[in-house]
Amino acid sequence: MSVGEDSGAGPALAGQSRPVLHGSFRVERVLAVAPARAFAGFAEEALWSRWTRLPGPSNTAWSELDLRPGGSALARNTFTAGGRAERLENRVRFLDVVPDRRVVYAYEAVVNDVCQWASLVTVELLAAGAEGTALTWTEQFAFLVVRGDGADDVAHLRGGTLLRLNGLEAALTAPDGRLAER
Repeated sequence: MSVGEDSGAGPALAGQSRPVLHGSFRVERVLAVAPARAFAGFAEEALWSRWTRLPGPSNTAWSELDLRPGGSALARNTFTAGGRAERLENRVRFLDVVPDRRVVYAYEAVVNDVCQWASLVTVELLAAGAEGTALTWTEQFAFLVVRGDGADDVAHLRGGTLLRLNGLEAALTAPDGRLAER
């Protein structure tokens, strides 16, 4: 199913789960850094943790990174909204890593110990001009917990990805390689 198609997921009957909402999207962006520097945003834990950090206070954020095929990354934080705390976690498993060219990984987005969605992400990095990188992000998702018709869930995921890519670019182009505290 493509984004925007009807999932056929009507109201679930008591005791039954809703169908999984499948879809995909692609984002293309040109970064003002060379491919090796763009890849560093995935390979260097200090950079990775800046642009992939989950919402919530910085003093409760935690992450780790092991970028290699079969390696993993984990990010956790606690986000409070409307007086209600949510424990957030992203669990990543790297499937394919080609330095300066490609990263393929699967991840789970977990809220309060419940997997909300799982995705397969392919990030491709190609030289663009003398000092640029054409980044292509392709994400195939499966929402396991769907709110309404799922349109808001998909918009949240795509919008969050765009914000993260903004964070990646800021981390890579900051004069000292650091992002301001979010």
